[in-house]
Amino acid sequence: MDLPQPEDARRAARRAEDAAEEVAEHPVFEGLARAGFVVSGLVHLLIGAIALRIAFGSGGEADQSGALRSIASAPGGPVLLGVGGAAMVVLALWHVAEAWFGARQAESRADLAQHVVKTLGKAIVYAALAVTTLRFAAGAASSSEQQTDSLTASLMASPGGRVLVGVLALVIIGIGIYHVVAGVTRRFEQQLEGRRHRTTSRAVTVSGTAGYVAKGVALVAVGALFGWAAITADPDKAGGLDAALSTMASLPAGTVLLILVGGGLILFGVFSILRSRYADM
Repeated sequence: MDLPQPEDARRAARRAEDAAEEVAEHPVFEGLARAGFVVSGLVHLLIGAIALRIAFGSGGEADQSGALRSIASAPGGPVLLGVGGAAMVVLALWHVAEAWFGARQAESRADLAQHVVKTLGKAIVYAALAVTTLRFAAGAASSSEQQTDSLTASLMASPGGRVLVGVLALVIIGIGIYHVVAGVTRRFEQQLEGRRHRTTSRAVTVSGTAGYVAKGVALVAVGALFGWAAITADPDKAGGLDAALSTMASLPAGTVLLILVGGGLILFGVFSILRSRYADM
């Protein structure tokens, strides 16, 4: 039997890549990916609202679990979460495709590395949110704080566990700082198509700037808790976004800070919803 020749294999690989690119650019696939931005925006809107409730003395779980639990408890909520989770899966796959096809157009190794790390990082984030959303849709999910404590405890139990948790803390803080910088410099606008309506453009700019800064501050607070867990060798100190916001509220002028962060997270949700229309895909 004749073995495939290298040139035949290369042509087959190119045909497979072209077919995958056609799927990624199909209007249905793109529409589902854009719906993923809407789901992400809804989650951030609810997290921000819960954060404001905490600031004003009411209870609530200001993280993804709290937001998704609120949706799941509403009439038709599980169905909405199922559809939203599927949309988030498509959005994660779209970012994987973006990483692959964008890498082919990179002009240098530095550009290649930056593009792949950034887009695959987004894919991982949306895939994780998709899994959590689908678990809530199925009626079986633990809180984000329990998941965080379990992850931190597992890392602590491994060789060099405290160092690993410390590195994770630095990564989260770095991502938070990136969000703040992206908000202040309006770097997030690079992800958007050219916009025709001035009023919409202003809404995108304002919500994106405030939203990115607020989310960055929240992520820095989460990273700080992971760092404290590494220093004290206590995985229960890590917590998650809910724990970070609750800790923030206990600081001097913490209520004002929490109101600003909560309002900013709501604006980030607005930006995500607007991004579903104006994202460059």
